[in-house]
Amino acid sequence: MAVTFVGVRHHSPACARLVRDTIRRLRPAYVLVEGPADFNGRMDELLLGHEPPVAIYSYHRDAERVHASWTPFCAYSPEWVALTEGRAAGAEPRFIDLPAWHPAFADRGNRYADAELRYAEVAERLCREFAVDNTDVLWDHLFEIDTDDTARRLDAYFGLLRGEAEAGEDDAARESYMAGWIRAAEADAGDRPVVVVTGGFHKPALETLAGSGGTVWPDVPEPPEGSTGGSFLVPYSFRRLDAFTGYQSGMPSPEYYQRLWEGGPEEAASALIETVVARLRERRQVVSTADLIAARTLTDGLTRLRGHRAPARTDLLDGLVSALVNDDLDQRLPWTSWGRLAPGAHPAVVEMVAALGGTRVGRLHRDTPAPPLVHDATAELERLGLDRGGPVALTLTTPRGLERSRALHRMRVLAIPGVERRSGPATGADPVLEERWVVDVSDDGGRRMSALIEAGAYGPTLAAAAAAVLDERMTSAGRDMGGLADVLFDAALCGCADQSGRIAESIAAGIAGASDLAALGAVLEVALGLWRHDRVLGTARSPLLGTVVAEGVDRVLWLVEGVRGGPGPADLGRLRAVAAARDALVHASGPLGLDRDAALGVARRVAARTDVPPDLRGAAFGLGRALGDTADPVRAVRGAAGPETFGDWLAGLFALARQEVLDPATAILGVLDDLVGGMGDDDFLVALPALRQAFEFFPPRERETIALGLLERRGTRGSPRALLRTDGPPLLIAEARALEARVDRALHAAGLEATS
Repeated sequence: MAVTFVGVRHHSPACARLVRDTIRRLRPAYVLVEGPADFNGRMDELLLGHEPPVAIYSYHRDAERVHASWTPFCAYSPEWVALTEGRAAGAEPRFIDLPAWHPAFADRGNRYADAELRYAEVAERLCREFAVDNTDVLWDHLFEIDTDDTARRLDAYFGLLRGEAEAGEDDAARESYMAGWIRAAEADAGDRPVVVVTGGFHKPALETLAGSGGTVWPDVPEPPEGSTGGSFLVPYSFRRLDAFTGYQSGMPSPEYYQRLWEGGPEEAASALIETVVARLRERRQVVSTADLIAARTLTDGLTRLRGHRAPARTDLLDGLVSALVNDDLDQRLPWTSWGRLAPGAHPAVVEMVAALGGTRVGRLHRDTPAPPLVHDATAELERLGLDRGGPVALTLTTPRGLERSRALHRMRVLAIPGVERRSGPATGADPVLEERWVVDVSDDGGRRMSALIEAGAYGPTLAAAAAAVLDERMTSAGRDMGGLADVLFDAALCGCADQSGRIAESIAAGIAGASDLAALGAVLEVALGLWRHDRVLGTARSPLLGTVVAEGVDRVLWLVEGVRGGPGPADLGRLRAVAAARDALVHASGPLGLDRDAALGVARRVAARTDVPPDLRGAAFGLGRALGDTADPVRAVRGAAGPETFGDWLAGLFALARQEVLDPATAILGVLDDLVGGMGDDDFLVALPALRQAFEFFPPRERETIALGLLERRGTRGSPRALLRTDGPPLLIAEARALEARVDRALHAAGLEATS
């Protein structure tokens, strides 16, 4: 018997019907499906009786790359129908494609991503010929609504798309491998048929390749030595399948196609009109019975106008928009293009897209094997009393509190939904000893189970998996000091001591070549905090972190002395870097042997230069004061008082030496008052934005202290808190005052002053 090839579009109900009818008619010996051949030994597991959508999640890790891939199935996926109908017909279903770890899939996160880019020119020509917006509309027009003679028209369509184009190297490898399975199945089937279900792009090549060559079952390739990998079944969702949320299947609106598969286009359109209206009403958007009737009438009219025997997806959507949206639309309707729903779409359009996308979530059969991580995480959370939802308060100074914290942080690092930290240590610099979390164990959408299964690729336990993720992040960060700082702090929070040491070694090795002052400052801030405070996290007085701190201070000061530039907005990142160096010099100079005198010399030189940005000059002056410099602060403040630079200079000073300003003995507050009070309206308007940013360094209580000092200096009694309030935006008030001053000057020049 001959082999029957069925070329399909992934997740197409029309193709699923064709596959179903073909298998029922032929009752073949083998049903061969485009899918990962290394899963063939677990076909019984795949066909246990799950509720789709589900997916095969495959992972692969080696020294060069980490790759994750999904092979998703919904009820109307032709591949899923081929497997289930093949088993029901007594056939042996088999996957015939290369495993997901194979280099042919290196650039694919999804096996069933469409290949439109390879034949974009042909697809565009067809869209112009049929006067439709894109290939989704074209597909519905040709296949989903009109189901007559589907097989012949599919052959013509895919033959035209493939044309004479040569397959790329990756597709050629896949097609050669699949052809080997087809030849072997044909030889083994004897006089019984074989049905082959693959993407339509591959069908013409497979028909040619399957005609010659060996007839031995191909070997399933093994991952390279030294790599790890595997596959597990995971629940999937319509949201993850929808092209409007980023899935590359090319088939948007999965709920629409599910309804189309189950009841046909008439029933799908009728049910989804009601769903859209219900969603809009739930969001307090007025939709009357007349609007509902209008939507149905307009949908029917568009269906007839476009020559469809029943409403297509875009007939439904366009009818809904015409009936329910009265405003002007600022952007194209999303179904007239391809890809994610763009931000700023009309709220009614968003609800239409969401209704047709659906909220269905798959469910795995209870006997489905799960990776060890799922069982470990479940047992660990139960042991620690974290298997119940609600708020969780933890004290990090108790062994149980620390253990619970580490378990939750490992879940967070693995991106498992349902754990959210509301407060706790932020950078390691804060000696915070309590954390507050919110734990949600409901998992109504199946996201938590899917994420746990997928995270099982990293290790069998929460600790091992989190450590592997941190290793991966460390490798990805390379010499990025900011990224390494984040990983270092997460490693400490997760209790991953081995990772903390390796990350610190990477940081120490990269400090000498670091050029990003802000990122280096972030590393120094975290390393110093962990070195100073974290006896709880097990990193206090770590020699390796001490080395990072010492070398980080030297590098920060060296970079600071090389910065040049004129006036400009204060750079908060580099100010934090100088502040981190200050903290290290103040709190760790003795134990770590830091050279305070050398640092003071840098501070004096930078503060005195006129070709250094003003915020950095102010920070250098503040650093000097923090290290004991006795230079006259009043003279320094007066020397930086130009309206274009004053606020930025103060930002640097306040970032490094807030207490100096608050100390009455320094008289800095009085000098600031005199300088600001002596500015003309125009100069004050120029200086105000930077001044406001500078004073943001003071918390509310300290701002009240400053306001009280100003009141006392003027001999005025009143509430300092009231002084901080204004009747409107300060900048707007200042601009109004400047405008009034200019008007007064213009009137004076014209001799038109107002008289009382």
